[in-house]
Amino acid sequence: MRDLLKFITCGSVDDGKSTLIGHLLYDSKLLYADQKQAIELDSKVGSRGGKLDYSLLLDGLTEEREQGITIDVAYRYFTTDVRSFVVADTPGHEEYTRNMAVGASFADLAVILIDASKGVLDQTRRHARICSIMGIRHFLFAVNKMDLVDYSNGVFRKIRREIAALQSELELTDVTVIPVSATEGDNIVQPSENTRWYSGKTLLDYLESVEIAGDEEQGFYLPVQRVCRPDHTFRGFQGQIESGQITVGDEITALPNGERARISRIFTGDRPADTAFTGQAVTVQLDREIDVSRGSVLTREAGLETADCVVATLLWMDDRPLTDMRNCFVKVGTTMIPGVVTKILYAIDINTGAFRQTRRLEKNEIAACRISFMDRVAVDRFQDHRGLGELILIDRITNMTSACGVIEQYELSRSLLEGQITAEARGAAMGQRAATVVFRRENGFDRDLLESAERQLILDGRHTYLLEAGEEENREALRGVIHHLNQAGIVVLLLDQGKQRLRQATGGEARIIVYTREETDADSIAAFVKRVSSYDDEITAEALYI
Repeated sequence: MRDLLKFITCGSVDDGKSTLIGHLLYDSKLLYADQKQAIELDSKVGSRGGKLDYSLLLDGLTEEREQGITIDVAYRYFTTDVRSFVVADTPGHEEYTRNMAVGASFADLAVILIDASKGVLDQTRRHARICSIMGIRHFLFAVNKMDLVDYSNGVFRKIRREIAALQSELELTDVTVIPVSATEGDNIVQPSENTRWYSGKTLLDYLESVEIAGDEEQGFYLPVQRVCRPDHTFRGFQGQIESGQITVGDEITALPNGERARISRIFTGDRPADTAFTGQAVTVQLDREIDVSRGSVLTREAGLETADCVVATLLWMDDRPLTDMRNCFVKVGTTMIPGVVTKILYAIDINTGAFRQTRRLEKNEIAACRISFMDRVAVDRFQDHRGLGELILIDRITNMTSACGVIEQYELSRSLLEGQITAEARGAAMGQRAATVVFRRENGFDRDLLESAERQLILDGRHTYLLEAGEEENREALRGVIHHLNQAGIVVLLLDQGKQRLRQATGGEARIIVYTREETDADSIAAFVKRVSSYDDEITAEALYI
């Protein structure tokens, strides 16, 4: 059995998560004297008519106490005679689902609370699915507020059937169900006389005895977090060993470049060591100079590969919806790289688990997406190597986390296999997607107007080129120029005064559209071009096959 258990409490809003953990700490006598006095004093003016409000031990924010809900993740550390614990008490409100996902990312076990008077709710299903996506394999469903249903065995059995259906739907392998009352203390630390029909373990007994048998990951790998170079005589690579062990003299491979070297020295803290293993923070030196930097992965017999394209299951957490061709930064392990969500493959229905086709993902929805990177990085499927199978998407403008998820598949695109760099990759590096927008002089557009619009676009960070095509322009040569500009990832503004129609010349890698809207001011034109180069699928315009 592991000495440390990391678990999360989650479920729908007001299911009693904070109260449950607070009561567990109080009844287990795991509080300091001043903490006990503080909760007894605060409860006198609380919402329970002078009775102890155990949630106050976890809900520390003023807003949380005023509203009676959890807003941010609260971490608690405690130890019994059997094992040590870290618990993340997470919010249940749908608005704070992203906070809950953060807590789930660190946990080995999920305690999901269910209000006995309400049963399994949508948010309960969402949290269970997120925990499963985040790799949690052990689930305890605590059917709370049994006192509100007179400790009915029939109600408990009905909810247990709902949980069994959810377990089958999500393919959960280790599920335990316990009837509890967080306010009254039933089956939390001591067995309850009110549930004589229940003969299983109490909450604390379960937490102390559950075996967290995680699948052993293959081989050794160390994502490099920092290169330590205090002077010209020392160059060490620092990070935490995610899997396996390493010994002085072992040969390692540095990904993504694939160079090999041997371990010459290992330091744990400031002390030399002959061997280091999973979970240790180390500094390693190599016997020769190779190209290693932050984001590289040192590996040995782990079967790791490099890729520039993955299929990942994502939880979208941004207020702005996700559409195809969304630019972002992708963080995998210690690597940060520009990327593009090239395709939303399908969304996953929270209630039924059914797949549905969509081109737009709203906040707190889950979907499988294809993501392309600017270059190769070391990745793996989440089920094989968790540390390189998790990723987050970061907005390039606001620097906020937009999504988190796990990698299901990965591949190396044909362009990189052939040594090519695509227009998509060039555009991703600039935070845009190549496009050509045509403005016909016969519709009232002139160069001064488009120069004003282009000035706004450049100030907004777009890479553009204003191209003017005359009446007698060689149309084949013009197509070639547009093609090469788009291949470079550039957004082309084409002022066309010719009557002869061009043919499509981009091979489908960049959209060419004609501006046919009534708004002819510079602000409207700039706003439209920004959306086109971001590939907003709501835009409809005449396709240009001139």
